[in-house]
Amino acid sequence: MIERIWSGKSWLYILLLPLSFLYGLITKIRHVGYKTGLFRSWKAPIPVVVVGNLTAGGNGKTPVVIWLVESLTQQGIRVGVVSRGYGGKSENYPLILKHDTTTEAAGDEPVLIYHRTKVPVAVAPKRSDAIKALISNFQLDIIITDDGLQHYALQRDYEIVVIDGQRRFGNGWWLPAGPMRERAGRLETVDALIVNGGVPQENEILMSLHGNVAVNLLTGEKRSVQELHSVIAMAGIGHPPRFFTSLADKGISLVRTYAFSDHQPYSQQQLISLADDSHNLLMTEKDAVKCQSFAQSNWWYLPVDAKLEQFGEKRILSEIKSLI
Repeated sequence: MIERIWSGKSWLYILLLPLSFLYGLITKIRHVGYKTGLFRSWKAPIPVVVVGNLTAGGNGKTPVVIWLVESLTQQGIRVGVVSRGYGGKSENYPLILKHDTTTEAAGDEPVLIYHRTKVPVAVAPKRSDAIKALISNFQLDIIITDDGLQHYALQRDYEIVVIDGQRRFGNGWWLPAGPMRERAGRLETVDALIVNGGVPQENEILMSLHGNVAVNLLTGEKRSVQELHSVIAMAGIGHPPRFFTSLADKGISLVRTYAFSDHQPYSQQQLISLADDSHNLLMTEKDAVKCQSFAQSNWWYLPVDAKLEQFGEKRILSEIKSLI
């Protein structure tokens, strides 16, 4: 229902407009307060790059963070990543991730980024605390913050916004009547716009997600995803239909699909009930980091990588490197 409301296919958004106006007012007051110095913000001693979005729900932000971290690291730049750690409940903050840090403590996206990139990652509700922890323990040249476009208590040197090329901004209203955290006019002030799929508009850099090799959660075996038979797909991400559609585009005939809410925790029994031994359960990498400890032999995940059009990729990397 919420997808229909946010996409403009239902008039019920009208009932939520009073709450949206309140949300928008609070957002504007905070933005102006930090911009004018009425509210205090913190400036890190090294450059900070924010990768965020204007809308709620999955836009492909985490693959962009991973792409950016890997691209900068390959050029000899020492990168750290900070996140709010949404969905995690650590006993102590800031939390610097280790190889055995759980998603229950840190959240699924920070754990995924840590295991994919192998760079220092820290989480804290107050992102400045996470940055201070990283620069106290590691020699770093730059910080990438996963999400946090609206976290104005942290000053930033470069802003990247990721846009869903299919859904874009829905009906254009603030939460909860629409998907917007801020209105589209905010795009005029950011440094780079990356559009995930669809047709890029002016000044937008086209991105696509690529991944064709499935990985077995239990054994680590890698296999072309087309080699998997009797596939049942599941996804607990911001927009599960994107994952299911991508599998169909690869020619995979799905027996069933299961969509879960974003950041949802899983239990072994819950997922075992989705697919018996005669089927393969295929999930996203974000789901997999939450299931590793109780994985079964017929569970697989599909890692994806962000690919940007060449000119835009070079521009973003050049502009960020100039900050260091």
